[in-house]
Amino acid sequence: MSRIAAAVGLVALAAVLAIAVAVVMSDSGSHQEPPQKDEPVQIGKAAVVCFSETGNTERIAREIAGIVGGDFVKILPEVPYTAADRDYSDSGCRARLEQNDPAARPAIANDVDLSGYSTVFLGYPIWFGDSPKIMWTFVETHRLEGKTVVPFCTSGSSGVGSSDDHLEAVSEGGAWLDGKRFSSSASSSEIRSWVSGLGLGAAA
Repeated sequence: MSRIAAAVGLVALAAVLAIAVAVVMSDSGSHQEPPQKDEPVQIGKAAVVCFSETGNTERIAREIAGIVGGDFVKILPEVPYTAADRDYSDSGCRARLEQNDPAARPAIANDVDLSGYSTVFLGYPIWFGDSPKIMWTFVETHRLEGKTVVPFCTSGSSGVGSSDDHLEAVSEGGAWLDGKRFSSSASSSEIRSWVSGLGLGAAA
């Protein structure tokens, strides 16, 4: 009888231990933290301003706005561009004529207020090797003194070239950083890595 009692006791002890382990594991699981989303990169109040006709630059700009917790603003031309206006194969298309005209300054339809922003990201596509002339209109008519200006562009193959330097040369002040070129397929992690490496702040 003593052996039977001992066996019963061992079985009961094993059952108690199994229940205790299950309770501990269940309790531990209930306190697991949910996955954390990427926090904004802290760089002060930022505006992300872009001109985009095909949506490629706009996508990058919206990604940046989300990363820095900034405000997205799209530059709208007073006279909208058609597909024919941007036809690279047409030597007489509107975009090419504007790019070849040093005095061309296409009008902007919407008012963009940059007061209160310490950082301004400027996004644009590369048109015939440079920034679209409407970007020249923008930087000439918006005061950038006391602001950090961060240019970026999108293109199929061309680099940023001198587009950032040309904009800085006609701008109303500002502390300009070197421009960055993105492909239309740039990933969120690539964009975040660039923003985090600008030296404007650290990820929270």
